[in-house]
Amino acid sequence: MATRTPIVGGNWKMHLDRAGARDLLRELRGQLDGLAGVEVVIFPPAAWLGDAADALEGSTLRVGAQNAYWLPHGAYTGEVGAAMLVGTADYVLVGHSERRHVFGESDEDTARKLDAVLGLALQPILAVGEQQEEREGGRTAEVLRRQLDAAFADIDRLPEGFTIAYEPVWAIGTGLTATPEIAQATVAEIRRMVADRFGAASAEACRIQYGGSVNAGNVADLASQPDIDGALVGGASLDAEAFATICRAVAAAAE
Repeated sequence: MATRTPIVGGNWKMHLDRAGARDLLRELRGQLDGLAGVEVVIFPPAAWLGDAADALEGSTLRVGAQNAYWLPHGAYTGEVGAAMLVGTADYVLVGHSERRHVFGESDEDTARKLDAVLGLALQPILAVGEQQEEREGGRTAEVLRRQLDAAFADIDRLPEGFTIAYEPVWAIGTGLTATPEIAQATVAEIRRMVADRFGAASAEACRIQYGGSVNAGNVADLASQPDIDGALVGGASLDAEAFATICRAVAAAAE
């Protein structure tokens, strides 16, 4: 196994008012600043990105945006251009299943966003994953390859530290979690697809998280799998104690 620093993302989605966000940021900094062996990224709603950047400045915690538009500026009411995030966010989540399936974003939209983020001083986390009927129909690999091929269509090489989040859609917010064996097998398949596109060395260096109802009780078994490099956490990231436990478990699994 290559030496990869695992990464844990806390995706707050559309939760918390400003006061609640500030309280949680303060608690997370107190619990996680300086934690070795894992990179921690907080993804607040866009409205609180500036507060997050201020609250986490000088700490080891990074700030991520949940979404970005591919054009830098223009008459696009309500959108936040990726270029606008430079100086505030370090990471951008691209292609999350809720963007794909709730808001109807296409594989081509995801590719445009990924290209925009990679062209700036930002690091993407590219999310991919299958729906329940696709897994039950034996089409998981087909769906993942389609998503990856589309996202990478105009990319010649992966930057160092590139991160993919494997999120089976059927396990997001449902309480269902892929077993460690299923998650490992699927993440290993994603790594083989990356190798087919960019070569073995890039695939070994690529970090691949698991996301989908990750919590303090199941994260250790998931993080101990050889190809899983951390977690993308939803609901549990809104609880400072639970999220800190997850981050510590991922760091411990990497030792």
